Amino acid sequence: MRTSTLGSYQSGLSLMQRMQSAIDHTQKQLSTGLALLTPSDDPLGATRALELRESLAGLAQFDRNATMAQNRLSHEEAALASVNDVLQRVRELALQANNATQSNETRAQIAVEMRERLEQLVQIANQTDGNDRYLFAGSQQDAAPVARVGGAYTYSGDQGQRLVEIGDGRLVADGDSGDTVFFRVRTGNGTVRALPDAANTGGGVIGAVGMTNASAWVPGQYTVEFLDDTNYEVRDGGGALVASGTHVDGEELGFLGVRVGLSGAIAAGDRFVVESSPNQDIFTTIDKLASAIELTVVDEATGAAQTNGINAGLLDIDQAIGRILDVRTQVGSRLSAIESQVDNNSNQSLIATELLADIEELDYAEALSRLSQQITTLEAAQQSFVAARQLSLFNYL
Repeated sequence: MRTSTLGSYQSGLSLMQRMQSAIDHTQKQLSTGLALLTPSDDPLGATRALELRESLAGLAQFDRNATMAQNRLSHEEAALASVNDVLQRVRELALQANNATQSNETRAQIAVEMRERLEQLVQIANQTDGNDRYLFAGSQQDAAPVARVGGAYTYSGDQGQRLVEIGDGRLVADGDSGDTVFFRVRTGNGTVRALPDAANTGGGVIGAVGMTNASAWVPGQYTVEFLDDTNYEVRDGGGALVASGTHVDGEELGFLGVRVGLSGAIAAGDRFVVESSPNQDIFTTIDKLASAIELTVVDEATGAAQTNGINAGLLDIDQAIGRILDVRTQVGSRLSAIESQVDNNSNQSLIATELLADIEELDYAEALSRLSQQITTLEAAQQSFVAARQLSLFNYL
């Protein structure tokens, strides 16, 4: 086989160019500290590095979501704490008013503060999260959710909750609707309540209302009507007779598994309604309580009406306090879940970063050794190339 001088020259030159390119590549690796400069350096490693970078980007987004949800829930927790303070103060005022030593004038003053607390509660319900989004509007976060229209309080938001992804497949609600927090609150003891008829002329005062046999209770509305000052009949919403009996002042009367305490002088024709506890918004509860406190007491009947109104309001306030406590518990659980997920995301990010470093970062000792070897090889090739160029048959003639 014969090799031409030109072919030998080109082959040697090409070899040295490849060696020089390899040296340049190694030097770039040393200057950047990266083992992977192009996907061709390690196709499998490059693919895995891309997957890890996408995972890190996703974890970073989860953390941003978690921070936003955490901030919003922290605002909600602070608002709920303020709501609880208002309700506790309203309860204190109601107990203060429900005292025989109070006069109509002093009760009117108590009612004034109670209505101021009511306005404060409306303002809290219409608070924003610091980004001009209303905390308790559900998904309708651009408009104030609570307003008084005429004599009633209305809710213009919805029941939606925005779910935020804080981890792979992990969603958390970043708020609660005002409908849940303020409007759909049970009255009475949460199951049943008793109210006097507004037309009562006696001094009957409702005491404790309780369930003695839940299986015997048939949800509905029942009217206890006194035929005289002791004998009564209980009829359902359709007028059918359910029970009857004789009442002793201060004792409970019962029917269908429910016991109702009654005291005071009851007049013939007086009525008391016993019904399944309906929902009522907290604002209306305070408004009714203030109205009961404002009632001018002139006789036994109006005194009983006021006492019954305040007692019913206290039960409703207790239900409202219980609702706020439940929601605060849920908010606290979400904040705890976010904190836990952020820690988990941090651990995953650390692992992914270490794996990415193993793939992408350069082993300097190996690279320096390789560079030294490449330079030595290139120098040897250059010397061989120079020596080969000097060979000629004319030297032997």
